[in-house]
Amino acid sequence: MSLEIRSAVKTNDCWNVECMYPTYDDWLKDFEKKFSSSDVFSPLEKFRGRLAAGAGTVKDLLDHVFQADRDLSYLYTYAHLRHDEDIAEDRHKTGFIRICSVFHEFSRAVSWIEPELLLLPQEKISEYLQADVLKEYRFHLEKILRVKNHTLSSQEESLLALSAEALDGYTKAFSALNNADLAFGSAKDSSGKEHEITHASYGVFLRDRDRTLRENAFKGMHEKFEDYENTISELLTGLVKKHLFRSKARKYTSCLEASLYPKNIDTQVYHSLVETVNSKIGVLHDYIDLREKTMNVGPLHLYDMYVPVTPEFDITMTFEEACDLIIESVAPLGEEYTQILAKGLREDRWVDRYENKGKRSGAYSNGCHDSMPYILMNYKDVLRDVFTLAHEAGHSMHSYYSRKHQPYCYSDYPIFLAEVASTFNEELLMQHMMKKAKSKEEKIYLLNMKIEDIRATLFRQTMFAEFELSIHTKAERNEPLTPANLKEEFYKLNQKYFGPKVEIDSVAKIEWARIPHFYADFYVYQYATGISAALALADRVLHGGVKERDEYLNFLKSGSSKYPVETLKIAGVDMSTGEPVTAAINRFHDLVTEMRALL
Repeated sequence: MSLEIRSAVKTNDCWNVECMYPTYDDWLKDFEKKFSSSDVFSPLEKFRGRLAAGAGTVKDLLDHVFQADRDLSYLYTYAHLRHDEDIAEDRHKTGFIRICSVFHEFSRAVSWIEPELLLLPQEKISEYLQADVLKEYRFHLEKILRVKNHTLSSQEESLLALSAEALDGYTKAFSALNNADLAFGSAKDSSGKEHEITHASYGVFLRDRDRTLRENAFKGMHEKFEDYENTISELLTGLVKKHLFRSKARKYTSCLEASLYPKNIDTQVYHSLVETVNSKIGVLHDYIDLREKTMNVGPLHLYDMYVPVTPEFDITMTFEEACDLIIESVAPLGEEYTQILAKGLREDRWVDRYENKGKRSGAYSNGCHDSMPYILMNYKDVLRDVFTLAHEAGHSMHSYYSRKHQPYCYSDYPIFLAEVASTFNEELLMQHMMKKAKSKEEKIYLLNMKIEDIRATLFRQTMFAEFELSIHTKAERNEPLTPANLKEEFYKLNQKYFGPKVEIDSVAKIEWARIPHFYADFYVYQYATGISAALALADRVLHGGVKERDEYLNFLKSGSSKYPVETLKIAGVDMSTGEPVTAAINRFHDLVTEMRALL
């Protein structure tokens, strides 16, 4: 069955972007009114050279900056959502490119501010930090001061800002290739029937009981990426060199430090994650051994790692049924949380539900301070997509509470915290479904799914984090990144993580080429730290009382008003130690033990 074109999709299945702007022309009119002028940011220039004049002057400047950022974010959100509905649609693509260009102009227009603030005498800075008029911006100023040794002169910062748009080309080119240009053909099942391979259907095929279909889908997807290995290798290499350029320009010792230091996250958090998972990799191998014995299909391949181990049982549900189940599962977070989420999913059209031709692959939660928290899905009625919806709903509720309870300058939470609330909601959903399970087969199915969640989020994302760190380290040593050595590095990591019971097919070496998160700066490790924190927090809430629930809700409301590790401590988890990761691995072991007993 071929995909629908966007214009044929039912309104109720689409997110409600019309509440932002009724039409694209209305968006364009607002864009032209606010940002089409070539000197739109010139009012900021009147503050240049005057930041020593007093706290009131600094406040006026920051008010101007954050209001411009707020206006831009609103326009960007609409353009971004419209663009992702159909990446090949030229009008929306043009609008998205235009607003991205203005964002880059804005970055250049404000690039002088931090260097000028940091040139002020220490007495003046201390005065500003204590000034009542700047109370709202105090933590913002403290974060600027933290990176003083890595902030360049005004002219140099302007040059860095000028380079940003050009250097973003690697990410945009990969997105265009991955989401719009690549066609993956079809995969035959064991009866010879053809099935179209898309980003959304690929995940469904890997969970199908038909091993022939799984194998053909796996090979069909990766062979297509292998056809473009040289191009994608150059795109990824260019991105890594962009990170290296910025880390050297700002005088950091490594790309990793450049990514983590501004957020006050010690690089040891990253290294500790990798070391802890490696030290307990045998726990993963024990599970793979159980999977091999249970499936009894001979040596396992990577395309055997996602299919349920209970061949006679499956769970599917409609989108509406998924919403009902998710809303039931979040009851431990209280009536207010439940009602807000129910209204968003059922009435306010937060979600763009199904795949259509040209639509961006995957799933995400997006939005801005003045919009609803939108959710992109490519829903296929399978249980995996139910959990994906719960995941994105967790992001959206985190955004809702942060934006409601924080001023604009702190209303977005840092990336390190991003995967906590989402994975927390997945855990609530799993616990809820386990309580409702009516048979041993259903319990095994759900246990297997939870085990796979932890495997994919903790172990697999740590493997990705090792790969990401490795390729950045190679670049820092001036070692070339070629398709051959990228494939070899990825192959070795797969061997280490999956162990001797899994055959790593040659075509699997190219899998790094299809991972979009490698185009975000050291993002993937945060899935692993996020699930570790989320499992600990869910355990506190489900086995605690009103105090533990309210501490978690206060975490959701905190935005970026504190550094991320400190914010998690408020909720009851200390990620500066390896304890949460160890506890998550122990939970994985306990689940495997429970499933083994049931099997």
